[in-house]
Amino acid sequence: MHIASSVAKDKTYNLWSGFMTRRKEIKNVIGNDFFSIQVYPADFEMKDFTPNTVFKKWAAIEVSSAEHIPTKMDLLIIPASTYAVFTHVGPASSFYLTANYIYSEWLPFSDFALDDQPHFEVMGDKYLGHENPNSEEEVWIPIKYLLK
Repeated sequence: MHIASSVAKDKTYNLWSGFMTRRKEIKNVIGNDFFSIQVYPADFEMKDFTPNTVFKKWAAIEVSSAEHIPTKMDLLIIPASTYAVFTHVGPASSFYLTANYIYSEWLPFSDFALDDQPHFEVMGDKYLGHENPNSEEEVWIPIKYLLK
């Protein structure tokens, strides 16, 4: 499932509430991980990100087949790409610290630039809930090598 969202008009709770009530309808599920996916407009520059930047936000689970997608749900195929993977530890309310590190400290001093692919978080076995201080989730950032 997906919706248009922004940080200022965050609809994450509504998205996940709707998704979780219908997740048993999804067939061909692979694993137990959940995915929070952000799809930004084409050629979006993260330096232009503001709380009002609108993007598509997805609540998802991995499937082995596109058959039997429930009504009012869509299929999102994430193409093979190169990703930098980080771990966010702590509640969702402190996620901005992880994002700040990635986009303000790590990325500008790396040999990479953002690629035009979905960004996502993987909530696996170590994910203990959005406000648990011991919760862990993987943060996947699409990257490409800078031409020097």
